[in-house]
Amino acid sequence: MLNIVLVEPEIPNNTGNIGRLCVGTESRLHLIHPFGFVINDKNLKRSGLDYWVHLDVTEYQNAEEWIQQIPDKSRVFLMSSHSDKSYLENVFQDGDWLVFGKESVGLSKEFMARFENHLTIPMSPLIRSFNIANSVAFVVGEARRQIGLKKV
Repeated sequence: MLNIVLVEPEIPNNTGNIGRLCVGTESRLHLIHPFGFVINDKNLKRSGLDYWVHLDVTEYQNAEEWIQQIPDKSRVFLMSSHSDKSYLENVFQDGDWLVFGKESVGLSKEFMARFENHLTIPMSPLIRSFNIANSVAFVVGEARRQIGLKKV
């Protein structure tokens, strides 16, 4: 099972869509406060439709609380448009932590400095980033593909 981490998510529709993706891929969702919305916001529920009740989700009051419960920090992968290594070059394992920053600014430099594995999603120079829900889908899809191949 993959662990999807959203650090300070700001847009409820994105979080709802990612929640639905997590249910569909049997991934866990980890949400780090503060949020830019209320967790029971109607937009969040609408984006997740009726799947939200099936979501394996944990909320943390801050990054420190989340970091304390990670069993192997070498399996934490931070997604950043500033990284040089593509997620397509990475070897994923069951149980990995895929971390995405807030929609407006991504992950802070201080947060990035806490972990060694930084990955990016290749994109045209005409855009600065992909929508976070799309980014999560790209990376989860590739990780699940790799993990599935290992089980065959």
